Amino acid sequence: MFFKACLLASAFVAGTAFAADVVPTDIMQPGTQPKEVQNFESPDKCDNCHGGYDEARVYSNEPAFGWRGSAMGNAGRDPIFWATLAIAEQDFDGAGDLCIRCHSAAGWYGGRSTPTDGSGLQAGDDDGIDCDTCHKATNPDSSEHLGVMNTGFEAYDPNTGEGYYGSGILSVLGSADKLGPYNDANARHQWMQSKFHRGDICGSCHDVSNPAVGDLAPNNGAQVPLLPGTFNGIPNALDPNQDPATKAAFNNPPYAYGIVERTFSEWKASGLDDMDVRNYINLPADLQVESGALNMAYQSSMLAGGTYEDGTVRTFSCQSCHMRPDVGEGCNKAGVPTRADLPKHDLAGGNYWVWPLIKYQDQQGTLRLGGGLTATQLAAMDAGQLRGEDQLRMAANLEVSGIDVKITNLTGHKLISGYPEGRRMWLNIKWYDDAGVLVREDGGYGPLQGASVTYTASDGSVTTFTPESILDLNGTNTRIYETHYAMTQDWATKLIDAASYSPDLPLSFDRERGDVDATLGQLKDGTLPHVNYHETFHFVLNNYVAKDNRIPPYGMEYDIARTRNALPVPAAQYGNPGPGGTYDYWDIVSLNPPATATYADITLYYQGTSWEYVQFLWKANTGANAFLGAEGVNMLDAWVKTGMVPPIVMTTATWGTPTCTSTEPTEVTCNDGLDNDCDGLIDGVDSDCLCTPTEPTEASCGDGADNDCDGLIDCADTADCGSDPVCRVDCSVYTTRNLCNAQPTCTWDNKNKICITN
Repeated sequence: MFFKACLLASAFVAGTAFAADVVPTDIMQPGTQPKEVQNFESPDKCDNCHGGYDEARVYSNEPAFGWRGSAMGNAGRDPIFWATLAIAEQDFDGAGDLCIRCHSAAGWYGGRSTPTDGSGLQAGDDDGIDCDTCHKATNPDSSEHLGVMNTGFEAYDPNTGEGYYGSGILSVLGSADKLGPYNDANARHQWMQSKFHRGDICGSCHDVSNPAVGDLAPNNGAQVPLLPGTFNGIPNALDPNQDPATKAAFNNPPYAYGIVERTFSEWKASGLDDMDVRNYINLPADLQVESGALNMAYQSSMLAGGTYEDGTVRTFSCQSCHMRPDVGEGCNKAGVPTRADLPKHDLAGGNYWVWPLIKYQDQQGTLRLGGGLTATQLAAMDAGQLRGEDQLRMAANLEVSGIDVKITNLTGHKLISGYPEGRRMWLNIKWYDDAGVLVREDGGYGPLQGASVTYTASDGSVTTFTPESILDLNGTNTRIYETHYAMTQDWATKLIDAASYSPDLPLSFDRERGDVDATLGQLKDGTLPHVNYHETFHFVLNNYVAKDNRIPPYGMEYDIARTRNALPVPAAQYGNPGPGGTYDYWDIVSLNPPATATYADITLYYQGTSWEYVQFLWKANTGANAFLGAEGVNMLDAWVKTGMVPPIVMTTATWGTPTCTSTEPTEVTCNDGLDNDCDGLIDGVDSDCLCTPTEPTEASCGDGADNDCDGLIDCADTADCGSDPVCRVDCSVYTTRNLCNAQPTCTWDNKNKICITN
């Protein structure tokens, strides 16, 4: 019987849960194993040279500051990681080892991932993907440097030589050398050049697959099931005689089974993975958006002539977008070279929301790992949050033509990408009539009317709140871009009949009432709306992609996407190219204006994690594991107290033309922000505006008034207010020319492609 069977049954019946002290072969993966490499160093030691010299800017050149404000540098603190780990351990004892492998790499390689609930991790294991994890990683195909991979744990296909990139599988260098992209480093430590660091290294964590489902589920958790003989389908049951090499993870690349996340594969299937950045000028015009991610990668790369400084061709790699090159020095020692292609270590993606949660839990004392944040860490997180918001604003473009709105993907992967649970992007459309009255809202977001939730936090305090979410998830005029994972009926049958999983295992909860609205037994019995599957957030048990309508990247090939289990679901979307074809990199939505609407404000929103996911992590946690039992409510508390992860505006557009209704014969109500006389001029710009000077010059800066009647308000009046501290901003937060030049005290430095303060 399944290794998990008796443990799960007791967890639901007797209220007891355990954590594995021995990792089951169902979870094991090839590559370097715990305790096989002993010379990992703390990031604090790296800070001695790579930190403390350029912390003032959001887009700092300093590796330490950028990394400390990144999601990678805080992966061990991430509250949603711990809340998800709790459910994974309940669902499949030992599964936590898979999670810890990426979220606390130093702890994993140090042998502290057992017990698999994370209770063995120590102070210092909170840094997630730390410096040595990346800078000691070699290409697992052993084409360049030889990492430690003992017999039976080689992370490559012995027949083709293809390396296994994904799920935290690494081949770690056993020597003291640090690996990086340069051949002329002037370092105070041992080093070697690594071409891997300009290429596929990011795939090591950004394709994620579940080895347990990959081996045991009827469809291997894949869009294209594995070939017979490449998996055994027999659970481990801690059988010391069972060879892990018979498992799916040892006979297939990670992209071939157990789909969890496919960011790396999405890029690999795109037309950008091997495109020279200098060919940007030949891309379709709708991809050459000045404020877009591809343009930013191109402009940054051109600082070094469009190649790396050594003449190596630079492609639209992960690093070209998420570690954009800049002019600067990589450490604080004298004599180090100033480079034109220094990779920023900010590793910015779409995560704008985790920093407030981490900081809140640090204040409350509920961080599961890594409390007591320093001032430098807090400043780095603030910078990381701003970078995440910038990255999202560069990801998409909206264009309106007739009654159609076109959403263009400006990234190198699907829009959106990353860990799919709870992440979503959607169109919000507010329709107005001639009088400016809102007549309908599509994709509305706000409090769920009638829903009232009460919980008791870890400190004993009781909170009652109304959760906020997309109001109509299935509305005719609601367009949401997301991935929904699920469990299939045949998998549920196997779990119950062959593994003694409880039929009462909750699969989902009503988002307003909080009641269980589906169970594993109901899925097995075929009594749920979708007879063959049910959507769930059971990350470690899900084996089916029920929906994936995220927008493909430019040039995504059907054949490669199919091989790598990265197809849209259903596959007949975005041009329905079929074998040999290429997907559209845009979506066109036909609008449905109300009869009385004359114009509309269209907003593309992104939310990092939803009420529905947070509710599941809270409700599904039985509390049976003493170490992880409070992580669901801790995550809920942080989510509520920091604003419920409010959605962020990615980009906007308008439909139609608003009709101005005159309320004044002349502009007599000044400084109200309205064109009351409908002449197209607002406030002080209008010669009708009766402005009475109260100051000879704009001395009262920051008060929202045009006190000197020159038609300019506060900080827009650069002659009078430009030097006032109220009006000055940190211009480095603006990463595009348009955003920069819109700020009165900022100027775009075209040579260095940065925004500087006047």
